[in-house]
Amino acid sequence: MSLLHISASPRGTDSESLAIAGTFLDAYREAHPGDTVDHHDLWDGALPEFGPDAAGAKMTVFGGAAPEGAQERAWAAARSVFERFDSYDRYLFSVPMWNAGVPYILKQFIDVISQPGWVFGFDPEQGYSGLLQGKKAAVVYTSAVYGDGRGPSFGTDFQRRFFDDWLRWAGVADITTVEFRPNLATADAETDRREAHALAREEGKHF
Repeated sequence: MSLLHISASPRGTDSESLAIAGTFLDAYREAHPGDTVDHHDLWDGALPEFGPDAAGAKMTVFGGAAPEGAQERAWAAARSVFERFDSYDRYLFSVPMWNAGVPYILKQFIDVISQPGWVFGFDPEQGYSGLLQGKKAAVVYTSAVYGDGRGPSFGTDFQRRFFDDWLRWAGVADITTVEFRPNLATADAETDRREAHALAREEGKHF
């Protein structure tokens, strides 16, 4: 089996989501010593834009034709990102909350690979169908202020709601989550941090 860790956090050693993902991966490697484990930092500058040429290529493909020229080059760049992603059996995502949602770099990644015939199929009568069948995903969600049971002044969750929905839409039904959501406006977060790492360690063993 092979696992790709996809990081949407730019904070390096200061990142809570990356630290928890590291605990998950240590446990995973111990439980699956023969598996391939790779890392994709979405902030490494390699992710292509999905601008006018790529959008035009997408609509050309939707129309049943082949992109040409600048559209073809943009489509090929997107395709290379998808092929790397699709070559793995399992995924681990590090997803901090940004402004109630996900970091824009993760949305860019989603927009690059979510193409017809790659991530989804479409039927005029039946609608969308996810093509990432047989894969598993684990997601580390972190937030500094928002948390379940806190009032609206502490934020709203468009993070997990959005990303879990995208995974299922893409065909990934087997989803494991680890959340770390301390209220940094008040109490010490160390207890929640220990619990999140313990859960990550346990889930990593059985992923």
